[in-house]
Amino acid sequence: MAHKHGHGRERIQFANTEDKQEFSKYPTKAGRRSLSRSISQSSTDSYSSAASYTDSSDDETSPRDKAQVNTHGSSDFCVKNIKQAEFGRREIEIAEQDMSALISLRKRAQGEKPLAGAKIVGCTHITAQTAVLIETLVALGAQCRWTACNIYSTQNEVAAALAETGVPVFAWKGESEDDFWWCIDRCVNTEGWQANMILDDGGDLTHWVYKKYPSVFKKVRGIVEESVTGVHRLYQLSKAGKLCVPAMNVNDSVTKQKFDNLYCCRESILDGLKRTTDIMFGGKQVVVCGYGEVGKGCCTALKALGAIVCITEIDPISPHTVYVFICVFLPDEYVASLHLPNFDAHLTELSDEQAKYMGLNKNGPFKPNYYRYNSVILLAM
Repeated sequence: MAHKHGHGRERIQFANTEDKQEFSKYPTKAGRRSLSRSISQSSTDSYSSAASYTDSSDDETSPRDKAQVNTHGSSDFCVKNIKQAEFGRREIEIAEQDMSALISLRKRAQGEKPLAGAKIVGCTHITAQTAVLIETLVALGAQCRWTACNIYSTQNEVAAALAETGVPVFAWKGESEDDFWWCIDRCVNTEGWQANMILDDGGDLTHWVYKKYPSVFKKVRGIVEESVTGVHRLYQLSKAGKLCVPAMNVNDSVTKQKFDNLYCCRESILDGLKRTTDIMFGGKQVVVCGYGEVGKGCCTALKALGAIVCITEIDPISPHTVYVFICVFLPDEYVASLHLPNFDAHLTELSDEQAKYMGLNKNGPFKPNYYRYNSVILLAM
């Protein structure tokens, strides 16, 4: 039954005396905030099945201090929460649907076990797509131990799903620097198991094995390196005559340069910027330093959002390929002497030396921390 109250507000009272509820058709500000929080929490819990596996102590206790065992009785892993494995498995299954070539290879060759005897230690981003690769390697006969190349990018539920299937994974989102090197060491230094292949992204794993376990490094049959930074470190070892292991430069492959660098960055930069800045980019002035495949992808994405893009490049040929994007193209020194400090977004973290060289304030306005990726700028300076 409805009753009229002062100020034109209508209050509705339920007739059920056992469940008396009375609410206003026009709730107060405090009521709206409370209702908003309730709806938000309800939506989050129903959307993410992983929420039911998370307790308040997860963020307080380091995974290194927690004893966890999977359903097979194994504890040879270290992840955020092994109870998230079911949710991670669903993410991996979704990723498999978009990786038909790898799944086809798995089905065709898993009976032959062509990778039998391969003991692969990997250090990459641990995502659902990486999990599909790892499980394919295992299906083809390889033994794998895995850790993360980036302290921020690990999908905890995916790491839990891999650990549940028996893959020794040592990674979680939000590792400290000490955690990062501890995880790498746990992958390499294990009793009764010695890696003979390295799959690396950034060169940290290769560097650790080379410095800490030279006897293991000498017995490695091959290294696969994916990133600019890691390849640069391998070239340094090679020039010094210290690279005694065959190494494959995946970074310079055509598929990596022309597809991954261009198209993946074109999508990931939008997602990353929106999550970290939460601003509208239409009309914003953005400077992109470098016009390689990654720079092209960034420019395309930012222009699509309506941003005013300025590109800096030291290569004299690149200006002839930029006009299709209708972007401003200037040499580094010229941009530094103009209004670069007033631009609205700096996409790369700068050191003191780089900030001075570019004439920028290193502390703003938007400065996402890309962890080890700031070393790429140093290579070009």
